[in-house]
This record gives sequence, structure tokens and C-alpha cells, in this order.
Amino acid sequence: MHSDPTWAAAAQHFQHTLGEQWTKAMQAFGSFQPPTAAGPAALPQIQFSPDKLAALQQAYLQEAAELWNKGLAGAAASDKRFASEAWGGNPVAAFTAAVYLLNGRTLMGLVDATETDAKTKARLRFAVEQWMAATAPSNFMALNAEAQKKAIETRGESIAKGLQNLLHDMQQGHVSMTDESQFEVGRNVATTEGAVVYENELFQLVEYKPTTAKVYERPYLVVPPCINKFYILDLQPENSLVKHLVDQGHRTFVVSWRNPDESMQQLTWDDYVADGPIEAVRVVQEIGGSKQINALGFCVGGTLLGTALAVLAARGEKPVHSATFLTTLLDFTTTGVLDVFIDEAFVKFREMQLASGGMLKGQELASTFSFLRPNDLVWNYVVGNYLKGETPPAFDLLYWNSDSTNLPGPMYAWYLRNTYLENNLVKPGKLVVCDEKIDFRKVDLPVYIYGSREDHIVPIDAAYASVKHLPGKKRFVMGASGHIAGVINPPAKKKRSYWTNDKLPATHEEWLAGATEHPGSWWTDWTAWLKPHGGKQVAAPKRYGKGTQYKAIEPAPGRYVKVKS
Repeated sequence: MHSDPTWAAAAQHFQHTLGEQWTKAMQAFGSFQPPTAAGPAALPQIQFSPDKLAALQQAYLQEAAELWNKGLAGAAASDKRFASEAWGGNPVAAFTAAVYLLNGRTLMGLVDATETDAKTKARLRFAVEQWMAATAPSNFMALNAEAQKKAIETRGESIAKGLQNLLHDMQQGHVSMTDESQFEVGRNVATTEGAVVYENELFQLVEYKPTTAKVYERPYLVVPPCINKFYILDLQPENSLVKHLVDQGHRTFVVSWRNPDESMQQLTWDDYVADGPIEAVRVVQEIGGSKQINALGFCVGGTLLGTALAVLAARGEKPVHSATFLTTLLDFTTTGVLDVFIDEAFVKFREMQLASGGMLKGQELASTFSFLRPNDLVWNYVVGNYLKGETPPAFDLLYWNSDSTNLPGPMYAWYLRNTYLENNLVKPGKLVVCDEKIDFRKVDLPVYIYGSREDHIVPIDAAYASVKHLPGKKRFVMGASGHIAGVINPPAKKKRSYWTNDKLPATHEEWLAGATEHPGSWWTDWTAWLKPHGGKQVAAPKRYGKGTQYKAIEPAPGRYVKVKS
């Protein structure tokens, strides 16, 4: 079947429209602006496969005819946004939803039919996904049968409550994902007992109270990401990675990053490495009285820790006995969905804005990450909060997700160019950080590398790529689920599974082919791996810190983590 001229025209219109929609989608995210002052970069030239276009046309006409022949009855879609009885019982609403989904599939089919480079296709797909998520009939009161039914049943009370929710969220500056009034840092999240024993401009060091009579002689330092609050690792006692470490007999310390304000707008990546993990390692060594410690880096915290270890190795120092990297990028060859935003024009624009000073606001980062999953993390709450007048349920993880942090502009701009754009960290000698050339080949220590199978921020093959850059004895483990849920998976829950393979072939695909699946949490495997690296056991300390130099400043979790953006 040959492509109809109407479809050819539609394809041309689609190409033109996507350029506009891409710009709108980028501008919708606070942190993503047009890459030049003069306007967005031109969309690369794209063509359509005639065969795919013809097949798509035929499929569309066939599905549209079937939909029309059914009339308005029984056309409700299986999509969860339209799965309620209100949609199924309203023929007009059900038909509208079915047409919307048909059009969405067709638009995605047009993306798949494009003949262009992989990055451009990924950008087209992302723009269409954002467009379709925003234009779903469920997002509008005039089309949402469920919201209309609730308004009738409550005699308009749901509409009034929805307006109250809207005004509240406008005042707080973000869409409520949970009932934030139900949580308080230090009261019912981040409650593991401890004290702040050191602080500088950049972080507070929290030491946790031992729960065992003896502890391993090598203390344990945790470096969380600086783009989030550290208590993702200490949400509740039953899912706290921090408490798990303490209960296993490790004398545990955690870096609590300061939420930067305008006084910190000149800080660089070098500042974060030198005054962050390098300084934390030194302090933990002194407090623990140990020549070496063990350390963990999570997400960007792992990138900072890895850089710090490379700096220390270049100086001939080896204060860390073993390192654990959780969902960490050292090699930025594959960066998942975030790659759609990164190119030379975008990075130059951000450098023009922030490289000489300034602040990337936490809400911009939070909005960006939310729009990576727009239906689940944006429009779901728009519909529930504003159209249905619902109060979202109390959920500690989503409370943490809304507790955003700022980043100093120079640090952020350096990070964008040297990691996501140019992947310089893994090029031996290419970068100089803290006056030392970065070369991961010198970071020779045992490492445990964890990646999550469905991680959209640190793709599993990107997590695995660290294996080829670190020369020490390595263990790689893959867990089920995503960037956060895969990591925060305590053994007691008996949820999900993980995969192991003692061999480390060139690619993750080869590794997975020979991997063994185990039910439950990867924490058990990690605990077993970590045990011999702890050294001998000694009597647990009776007080926090050490001597007069490192005394308890304030109870955990400290004041830095409580500062809002």
C-alpha cells in the first residue's frame, strides 16, 4: 500500500511541529532553556521511511475504523488513567480516551519511522512523550469523567478543595506529591541515633551510635549525592541503609551536604572534592584512629568519591581500604534519558549562565527529574490534587523527593561539560582536579559496584562500565527495580531479587548472560562482601567523636539537612 499524499503532508507538519514542541518541552523544565540567546538550535534534518509510513497509515486507518464502528460504546481504554468505572460508564469520555491513545501510538510510530541519528530520534521520542503526557484528556476537568463524577457526588466540594490545593502548591513552588505536613526531618524520617562531630562550609559529618558491643576496626564513611538530602539512606528504621550498616557492626559516618545558599555560589567541583570526601576521609581516619577506612558513594556521591580516590592515589595516598559504588557514573558513555538534553550548545548556554558564579536552584533539578516520568511524577498529582481535590497520601520517599537542594553554578557547569558532554573523567590524565591528574587506573583497591536493572538515570550498562576503569578486585551486582527503589531494598522486606556473576566480561550483556538470580535484597550479598574488609573487631566507642577536637556538636541528623531550598 502506497503512502497517501495527506500522510506525506502530515509527516512534514509533524517534523515542523516537533521542533516547536521540543522547544516548549525544554522550556517547561526550569533547568532547561534554549541553548543560545538567539533561540534554540535547529532540529536536524529528518526523513521518513516510506514503508514504515505506509504501514503506520494502514494501521491507523484500520484502528480508527474499528473504533468508529464500535460507536461510543465500550471504547474505554485499558490505560490506568482511564481505567475507572467513571470513564467506562461515560461513552463520550471513553471514546475521547481511546482516540487520544490511538493518536499517541501513531505519533510514536512516526518517531520510529524517522530516519535520523539515534540522539535526534531519542529527542523526538522524548518531546512526543512530554507532549502526549501533557495533553491527555484526564488532565482537563472538561474531559475527565472521573473528576466530573466526583464533583457531582461531593456537590462541588472536590472542586473547592482542588482550588485550595492549587493555591497551596503555588505558594510552596512545587506540585505536592505527598502530604508533607506528615513528615519532619529528625522526627519521623532520618531518625537513626547519632551526632554531628564535624562540620565545615560544605558538609556536616554525622556519626551514628553503635548498636553492637563490638565494631569493625575500620570505620565506614558514606558519601551520598549532593543533589539530594542524605536521608534517602535513612528514611525509616526498617529501610535505613545507615541503620543496617550500624547493626552489622560498622562504626558509621555519613556526609550531610549543606544546601548551598548565595554565599556558596562560587564553589567549584574541586571545592566539593577537596572539602567534601577528601576532608571527610581525613576526619573519619582521625576519629576512628585507623590508618584506613571503608567508603561508599551513591549516585553523584559515588562520582565525587571516585574523583577523590583518584586525587589521593595521584598523591601516593591510600586511606580507603575498599569502596562501594551504588548506581554511580564514572564512565559517562551511556547516560540514559538525560542524554537528550546534553549537547555543546546546551552546555555552553549553561556555562554562560553559571560558570562564573550563580546558583542552580533545587526546584529546577527536581522539576527536571520529575518530567523524566511525567505521567507518574507530574500529571498524576495535577489530576489528583487539583481536579479531584485529593490530598496525596503520606509517603516518606516522595517527601524526600520533594526536599530539593541547590547546586553552585561553577560546580554544576564543570560537571556538565566534563562528565555528560565530554566524558573526561575516564580519560587518563585529561582532567586536573585539586592540582592532580585524574587516572582511575591508579585507584587500586577492592570495589563493590551495584547497578539497578531499570535505572533511567544511571543505566545498568553505564553502572557496569566502571568495572573496566578500576584495576582492583571487583564485584558487580545488579538489583531489580530503579535508581532509588533498587538501592533501598532491605532484606526484611523479602522483595525483588538480585543477580551475581563472579566473572566480569567486557559488556553487561555478556555478564547478565552468565549471571545467577537470587531472591531478596542485594544487601545480604554486600554485607558478606564487606565483612572481611572491616578488619578485626574492637570494643564499640562509648562516646561520639574523639577528644576535644571532634566533639558532638548537635544530635543527628544535624541542621544542614533541615535547610530548605
